[in-house]
This record gives sequence, structure tokens and C-alpha cells, in this order.
Amino acid sequence: MNVAISNTSEKPIYQQLFDQISAQILTGELPGGYPLPPIRQAAQELRISVITIKKAWEELERSGLITTTTGKGCFVADFSSEEMLRMRNDMIMKQMAGDTDYYKSFGLSLEEAIELLKKVY
Repeated sequence: MNVAISNTSEKPIYQQLFDQISAQILTGELPGGYPLPPIRQAAQELRISVITIKKAWEELERSGLITTTTGKGCFVADFSSEEMLRMRNDMIMKQMAGDTDYYKSFGLSLEEAIELLKKVY
């Protein structure tokens, strides 16, 4: 698990953790069964609050990306490649839906938004 926390980001730290870890899970970088570090250990290594780590782990579990076994810890859930692709696309579409509202507020057409996305991408 490799994460980089930015204290200057507009995103809350737990969201940064969730985004980075979920991307690593859904790209296969973190395979099924991979153990996440214990909450206290992760908090110490990243120098952030235990509460922040706990919130990120809870979001990952609520999203079905990890499972928790009492007394053993948190582990990446096992997914088929089809499930990973579906979950990845669902997360991306959710993000894009919010982004689309922002673009529409500027009066961008779909074509204009696509052209701008191509330039950025």
C-alpha cells in the first residue's frame, strides 16, 4: 500500500486515503486477501489521526472493497476481473456525474467538455 497525503488538498485526508487505496484495489495493485496495516500502525506511519484512518477503512468496507475480521484485521476483498471493472466504472461515473454538473454550470456543451478533457488528459 502506497499513499501520499497532501495537507494542502481541498479533499479531506480520509477521502485522499479512500481514493488512493480504492484505486490500488481496483487496478489490482493490491490483490484480494492483501492485509491493510492496523489502524494505529497506519496512523503512526502516515502521521495522521487514528480517527482519520478508521474513517477511511470504514468507507472502504462500506464500499465492499475490504473486509474486516475481528481479531485479525482488514483485508482487500476478492473480486473477479468483471467485478473490479464494474466497481471501477461505477466509482468513475459517480465522480464524473459531479464534475458534469460543474461543467454545465459554465454552459459547456458535451462536445466542449470532451475537448477540454482531451487537452487535460
